[in-house]
Amino acid sequence: MDILNAIVALLNFVIIPATAYGAQLALGALGVTLIYGILRFSNFAHGDTMAFGTAITILATWGLQAAGVSLGPLPTALLALPVGMAATALLVLATDRAVYRFYRVKKAAPIILVMASVGVMFVMNGLTRLLIGVDEERFADGARFVIDVRSFREMTGLQEGLALRTTQLLTVVIAFVVVWALFWFLNRTKSGKAMRAYSDNEDLALLSGIDPERVVRMTWIIAASLATIAGVLYGLDKSFKAFNYFQILLPIFAAAIVGGLGSPLGAIAGGFVVAYSEVAITYPWLKIAGYLFPGWQPDGLLQLLGTEYKFAVSFVILIVVLLFKPTGLFRGKSV
Repeated sequence: MDILNAIVALLNFVIIPATAYGAQLALGALGVTLIYGILRFSNFAHGDTMAFGTAITILATWGLQAAGVSLGPLPTALLALPVGMAATALLVLATDRAVYRFYRVKKAAPIILVMASVGVMFVMNGLTRLLIGVDEERFADGARFVIDVRSFREMTGLQEGLALRTTQLLTVVIAFVVVWALFWFLNRTKSGKAMRAYSDNEDLALLSGIDPERVVRMTWIIAASLATIAGVLYGLDKSFKAFNYFQILLPIFAAAIVGGLGSPLGAIAGGFVVAYSEVAITYPWLKIAGYLFPGWQPDGLLQLLGTEYKFAVSFVILIVVLLFKPTGLFRGKSV
């Protein structure tokens, strides 16, 4: 029974939250790696793009709720998500036309585009705060749990209870569907193949008759959609606060670089590597150790780092990968 309790505790506090968090990071990292692979610069405004898309989705969600519209056990935000995706796509397309296109035509060095993206980041952050304010917002409605602690204990007779939140299950399911749709698009459609060709060899793609501006527009629309979906899932699972999305930029970039910048498959793997590392290193293992070794009385919580150092884990992973394997796990473009 103690082993079963240890497994349930591991699922409850490590596996389930890390899997949901990893799916969110993977979606965010996919947007970063697409922009890097096709437009050839690191977009530091991606975190605030997530925040803007989530803010618009929240406002649309409040509008639907005020009109009495709901999805029953599912969050109403799922109905509002297309509104957030469309608004974010329009914003990034306008930003590309106003800012990035000028440097792209001038064939500016990637570092110039990176610095421009930092400026865009601050503008987007301010715009998001003007739209929705600076307070923490919780907008998840519907059924809170798929499995709750009390029901699980009554069903199994175990001391340890298992809780699976609706938002966690939705995160994994939606991330799987979105990733499948993205890979199908990139590998099966004419537009997707054009994007891949442009990423592999820009000059050869242009000689083949591929319209570069169309590729750029498609890239921004897909990246904006991925950012909005990732941001909304993150906000549903935890809560929304504009500054939190600025902070999550570090683990997203760590995930993209760990997997290999420019590699969509690497972005997914990197998201889960970073998420599991953060959760495992900051989790106090005392309870699980107590189940596995009943007679052992350790002095501390068996916690390598406090939860306030969660982002430090991402930073260390990022530095190690940049030092020893700059192309990442899936041999993406070196940084």
